[in-house]
Amino acid sequence: MKSSIVLAVLLIPLVAAQVPHWGPCPEPSVQPAFNLKQFMGRWFEIARLPAQFEKGRCIETNFTMKSDSSIRVVSSEIFKGEIKRIEGTGVTEDMKHPAKLGISYSYVLPYTPYWIVSTDYVNTALVYSCTDVLRLFHVDFAWVLSRSRTLPEATVQKARETFENNNIDTTRMIMSKQQGCDKEL
Repeated sequence: MKSSIVLAVLLIPLVAAQVPHWGPCPEPSVQPAFNLKQFMGRWFEIARLPAQFEKGRCIETNFTMKSDSSIRVVSSEIFKGEIKRIEGTGVTEDMKHPAKLGISYSYVLPYTPYWIVSTDYVNTALVYSCTDVLRLFHVDFAWVLSRSRTLPEATVQKARETFENNNIDTTRMIMSKQQGCDKEL
């Protein structure tokens, strides 16, 4: 027990830029009858919980199906005037819950949850990811995505309410910068 507490204390600085919460991850409901093929394509980040790995602007992710039924995931942003890209792989981890995807950006790292909480496929998608640390606390991420670089404020507010109704704290949610994205991503 003592070593678990020491480990937790040592891990806290690593997740300081994230959104740590005491206790295990919430279990939000996900998109019913999720259609992975309709979800494929280009999504722009409109709002997010702070994420250490997202520092730039014009953040977007493009999802494409691969021949082996996995998903090619290419995320990009403009950071310090340069286009930065990272490529990963997504999978449907349980066919009974197709909206609960897993994504990994490295072959040595496990898949992390990437749950589609809600989507209409043509305008918006709400995505949630959460990882427990020794079941003492969890680190979570939430994104409001759009097929365009902007969304009406009322739509973003409704997205926040959907997260909140699923026990996901959005008090630290920030708007993403999607202006000045004239470089081709």
